[in-house]
Amino acid sequence: MSTATLADTGIIQITKACKACDHCTSVCPTGAVKGLLGQKHSIDYKTCINCGQCLINCPFGAIIDTSSVEQVKQALNDSGKTVIVQEAPAVRVALGEEFGMPVGTNVKGKMHAALRKLGFDKVYDTEFAADLTIMEEGTELIHRVFKLAGVAGYEDRGPLPQFTSCCPAWIKYAEDKYPAILPHLSSAKSPQQMFGAIAKTYAANKQGVNPADMVSVSVMPCTAKKYECDRPEMKASGFQDVDYVITTRELATIIKDAGIDFVNLPDEEADKLIGTSTGAATIFGVTGGVMEAALRTAYEILSGESLNKVEFTAVRGMQPVREATVEIPIKDLGINLPVNVCIVTGTKYVDKVIEDVLAGRSKYHFIEVMNCPGGCINGGGQPIRHEMY
Repeated sequence: MSTATLADTGIIQITKACKACDHCTSVCPTGAVKGLLGQKHSIDYKTCINCGQCLINCPFGAIIDTSSVEQVKQALNDSGKTVIVQEAPAVRVALGEEFGMPVGTNVKGKMHAALRKLGFDKVYDTEFAADLTIMEEGTELIHRVFKLAGVAGYEDRGPLPQFTSCCPAWIKYAEDKYPAILPHLSSAKSPQQMFGAIAKTYAANKQGVNPADMVSVSVMPCTAKKYECDRPEMKASGFQDVDYVITTRELATIIKDAGIDFVNLPDEEADKLIGTSTGAATIFGVTGGVMEAALRTAYEILSGESLNKVEFTAVRGMQPVREATVEIPIKDLGINLPVNVCIVTGTKYVDKVIEDVLAGRSKYHFIEVMNCPGGCINGGGQPIRHEMY
């Protein structure tokens, strides 16, 4: 029996419906889509980062992703399993499109209600784990800054600049093409995987549930999250942290199959045990959001004051590479440190940034990379606007 997992193979497939129009090759950030114009295309899984941009941009719907919908349905029908679900911030402002609601409608409350109607025992918000990521990445940045400043006790910390680590497509790209850059990546897991680890340990213990009988499901805007959850290292507790990932599109399909009147559902709140969060986590799904939230955390810890206002207009928007400088007073050292930050949206634009770091000529301290244009909000698992074709 094969022991291959989604971490070893690809999750994106080009079907026989391929018209060989060549559009997918133009949007693939790594050149993983192969084939000549007029010939059915294929995917080189050694270089594919599972981002699904080819899928959502295929004008013929000829590209699909591996689905765990049936496994999730089976788990929900198994009375011996406690099935919990987490949903990412970008899902709530896209799910409504699948039910004819205006683009950008926040359907968080209806989504929570629908998930409970589907039979999930606990409905949580991934924003809780996004806050953990903010704290972890922000603290790690501080430690790396202390190392740079020569503070005793921080000699073994990682080098600057620090790259964010929450986008699994970007992480795979770094591992595949630039292994020398890995010490610069934050050691923090993504919010999805932090949540999964907590679910199978802390939450299971608090609920009196055997982790072996818990099924952890994620609803994500991202196809690469399916690859991430199946990575072999994501089992530190002895159990797979996240068992199944379904996309925004797949959740809509499950809701429709169950005959739920989504549009008219009353709003409900997420469960609180690991569902409470701050507003900082909400901006995670948009390019620049992770950097801004983590930087604000670092600022408050280092200065002892709140970062009330900072001009982030330079790093917001859709330009592929953007930068800004934030002056941070380091109270304990009695110095002010100009922190240079860089935002990259689109993996295909990151090469020069990485090469500058490896060559020792980078001016940055903190670099955020998100594979999908604009961030997770435009992930490969989001609704596809067919009427645009």
